Amino acid sequence: MEVNHFILALISLSCLFSVSANAPPPLSNASSPAYSEVYDMIEVMSESPSPFAFDGTTLESIDDLLSILPGGVNPALQQICGNTDHPVECIITTMPFLDENAPIEPLSVLKAGIKAMDNQTKDALAKVTKLSMDPTTPKTIVPILQTCIDVYNSILNSDQKSLEAISNHNLVQLSTELGANVENVLGCDNAFKQAKLESPMKDMDAMLANIISNTLTIGVDMVHF
Repeated sequence: MEVNHFILALISLSCLFSVSANAPPPLSNASSPAYSEVYDMIEVMSESPSPFAFDGTTLESIDDLLSILPGGVNPALQQICGNTDHPVECIITTMPFLDENAPIEPLSVLKAGIKAMDNQTKDALAKVTKLSMDPTTPKTIVPILQTCIDVYNSILNSDQKSLEAISNHNLVQLSTELGANVENVLGCDNAFKQAKLESPMKDMDAMLANIISNTLTIGVDMVHF
């Protein structure tokens, strides 16, 4: 990582300390500047190829970073996300959707994860729809983009059914819907691969796949009605 990225990261962390030392924001207040700093620092740490020092402390991992943030990330959220395959993505995607009045437990984090999945899917759907309607998009690509539209609509449909399953305390339906999205999210990229093209949705799909993986792990392994 370039040195200037580290400098910006350290400045961000300094700002976070100065803000949160006096009055840490509520966990769900994603609009707070302090929370933006948390996200930025986690992302910087996830991309860093080697440890770096801050204020006499050597930060070698995401856990080290999270441990020195004063009230930045709830320990219960760290523990739950730490048991997923993508803990960093779990933290940065669920935090904005957590209910400040609800306890941090697997079910509340799962609901936040599903909302994050829904949000990411809607963003992807908006992008792919715009591409499909763009007159400069080659006509041969439009059917592939339509496949992506169908994929994202299927994910949104499963999200709603997952929330219904939670309301009905139906673990079987919940597992089925969350598991279906694991397959659904591959559809767009696979359609482009079959056409020997690189998907313009590749990055968004990668993040979406991580969110889906995390919700499946939490829903199947941690949630009990």
